[in-house]
Amino acid sequence: MGEMAKVLIAEDEAGVREFVARALQLAGHQVTTADDGLTALEALDGNSFDLLLTDIVMPGMDGIALALKVADTWPQTRILLMSGYAAERQRAHNLEALVHRVVAKPFSLREISSAVSETLARPASPATMCRSA
Repeated sequence: MGEMAKVLIAEDEAGVREFVARALQLAGHQVTTADDGLTALEALDGNSFDLLLTDIVMPGMDGIALALKVADTWPQTRILLMSGYAAERQRAHNLEALVHRVVAKPFSLREISSAVSETLARPASPATMCRSA
């Protein structure tokens, strides 16, 4: 517990992105931010992240498409979704095998920090517990 993690935040709303980045930096994590799904994929290329925290609703590639791609390509990266829309959170329930949790917006600094710590404390890729050599 309490170790520094590399976190990638994908969020198109600058205010939310800054808020979350600040919260996680205060918690001691190393944070990279992306303003959409495609930028997040570029950041993932050649880097390993412990956690992807992505908004569901984003222009271009949405958070669900991003989560599917990340779970497939980087199975060791834990995934946390955030959304202000109940219908979108419902849609994410189909991804329970891949996604650790969907955090409802608006959230407090403490809520997002504890959701991240909780997720990091759990084993990566809840569905496929394949051990890498």
